[in-house]
Amino acid sequence: MKKFLLIIAVCAIYFSSIAQKHAFNDTTLIQPIEILAVKASEKIPIAKTNISFTEIEKNNTGRDLPFLLNQTPSVVINSDAGNGIGYTGIRIRGTDASRINVTINNIPYNDAENQGTFFVDLPDIASSATSIQVQRGVGSSTNGAGAFGGSINISTNDINYKRKLELNLGIGSYHTFRNTLTFNSGILKNHFTFDIRLSQINSNGYIDRASSHLQSFYTSAAYLRKKYSLRLNIFSGKEKTYQAWYGIREDILDSNRTFNPAGSEKPGNPYNNETDNYRQSHFQVFQNLELNSLWKVSLAMFLTRGKGYYEQYKSNESVHDYGLPNFNQNGNLYDTTDLIRRLWLDNYFYGTILTLQYKKERSTIISGAGWNQYDGKHFGEIVSTTIPGAAPEGFHWYDLTAYKSDINIYSKWEWRWNKNISTYIDLQERLVNYNINGFKYNPELKISNSYSFFNPKAGITYSKKELNAFISFAKTAKEPNRDDFESGTNEQPKPEILNDAEAGVEWKNNKITLGVNFYFMDYKDQLVLTGKVNDVGAYTRTNIPSSYRVGIEMTASARPKKWLSFYTTATISQNKIRNFTEYLDDYDNGGQIANQYSTTDIAYSPSTIAFSRIEYSPLKNMTLSYIAKYTGRQFLDNTSKQSRSLDPFIVQDIKLDYNWKLNKKLDSRWFLQINNIFSAKYEPNGYSFSYLSGGATITENYYFPMAPLNLMAGVKLIL
Repeated sequence: MKKFLLIIAVCAIYFSSIAQKHAFNDTTLIQPIEILAVKASEKIPIAKTNISFTEIEKNNTGRDLPFLLNQTPSVVINSDAGNGIGYTGIRIRGTDASRINVTINNIPYNDAENQGTFFVDLPDIASSATSIQVQRGVGSSTNGAGAFGGSINISTNDINYKRKLELNLGIGSYHTFRNTLTFNSGILKNHFTFDIRLSQINSNGYIDRASSHLQSFYTSAAYLRKKYSLRLNIFSGKEKTYQAWYGIREDILDSNRTFNPAGSEKPGNPYNNETDNYRQSHFQVFQNLELNSLWKVSLAMFLTRGKGYYEQYKSNESVHDYGLPNFNQNGNLYDTTDLIRRLWLDNYFYGTILTLQYKKERSTIISGAGWNQYDGKHFGEIVSTTIPGAAPEGFHWYDLTAYKSDINIYSKWEWRWNKNISTYIDLQERLVNYNINGFKYNPELKISNSYSFFNPKAGITYSKKELNAFISFAKTAKEPNRDDFESGTNEQPKPEILNDAEAGVEWKNNKITLGVNFYFMDYKDQLVLTGKVNDVGAYTRTNIPSSYRVGIEMTASARPKKWLSFYTTATISQNKIRNFTEYLDDYDNGGQIANQYSTTDIAYSPSTIAFSRIEYSPLKNMTLSYIAKYTGRQFLDNTSKQSRSLDPFIVQDIKLDYNWKLNKKLDSRWFLQINNIFSAKYEPNGYSFSYLSGGATITENYYFPMAPLNLMAGVKLIL
């Protein structure tokens, strides 16, 4: 940590001294290079969707970020609480969040160990976003975990030129309340700008006790000159959510769709503090420098600090499982007790990124190097026991550390052969090192692994007037997650490898846009759940030799009249595993049995996804939107059995937007959104496990249902 702070200080002094030689008093402001480094331009041969500030502002109703991205192709979203507030999830082309690379201003956001993303830790981050780009497939080289299904690149560093004060108020079903206060200073004295946001979102959730209490702030200060900029971002989120991550058993789904088993181990009423509690704070520093008309350089430094726990009431727990001896009560020895425990995470994630851009006429080269380090602690704390003396106060039954370093170097070269044809080459080398000093259920297992990945990408783009077409190929590899290593010393997981071939064409004019994209994603050693039990009796992901995703993505939009517009997307795909082996626990004879399948569907990968939005403006400042999303059948495991699947569903919403200028200085924007207008009963997420008992295969399915018809209304006051 001290070395990191020293690097920051030395680099900051060096860049500042160079800047003095190149700076001029001018309000022509340098464009942030960190945005250019991670985002793909229109001519880059990558399947992508750009979401502008205007679109973010219009669709940001206070629900978590995945719900704002629900209108992009090949996306499926879910919510533990059932109404989009609290813990949410996103899949792109069927791949889960641990395979989707997420960056904020080119800074990696994925959890370093399990590589997932938890947007609940940064509630209302969309209110500070100036643009978002969603890349599908491998995408371009970026910082952080490898992209196996897509990338989400969030930008907050675009310059706000105008002074603005906004108050955003929202109210909705399930006692949902949202308050957001935003201030943009504009450009002060030709050189300074400040952005501030304060947010609070509370909701009871659709599921019983699935409450969320979310708070966040965002601050940014920048010093700007013609050829130099310095920016400091500090933002943080704090969440307290009642656990709703167990799902609902299939046999009670129809009779009690809001049932939540969390906290029910406590006798009588459920435990009232079965909650997840976490605070995550981000510190980002950016220095951009234009050396001359050809060269620009950027240095970014960051620190992400996370600390929190989830609390549980556990009944009839064996003290031996916590490393404690039998305890004496009134002369009698006991070995079980009810207890309240907390499972803690305490971590630092920090690093630096250097980006260099060369641009001359037909050639653009962006090269970058990044280093980041994760220092994490995992420990379990016994808060109290129902029988005094069963455990010392604040006792830790495990106390583990984990470290991970990630170094990557990449270079992207775009060459325009003529006004119609351009080529793109992107080469990345990534070095990853894991050091895990034990696991909760296997504290003696130590992991020390290093990986080296070379990830090449190339493509060609043809553009002429309204037409844009491309073909591309990319290869990437990705290290296993932390949990995968708990398999044991004899069955350590291998990295996953993906070859991704894409071809797309888009035609557009000022009224119509038509696009189609073909993709073939071929996996080697993809990690999937097979039902196999690891050395500590837990189900773990296993490398499968061969699997693939092949599909076609279609988009279309039209504005035949100023008062009428259409937008639609559709994805049709096949997502298959070649030669799959399923393992089932055999409760009759002990051990496990294996079932062989020739070709099966990859879990959570619907073969059809379709979205449609129609906007009608009956008045000058009013827009009425009809929104519909269809998601095909998703299998809960990799056996393609319909009895272990999520039924297809269609969800339809209506949204009314109205802009009302109250006076010369005060503007207001009102909205009313009615979600799931036909109260469709649907479940976008779930899980399943099967076993052999009494000579028969028993399957238990669990589902995460979404809310029926519900409302959200709000007003934004702009001064």
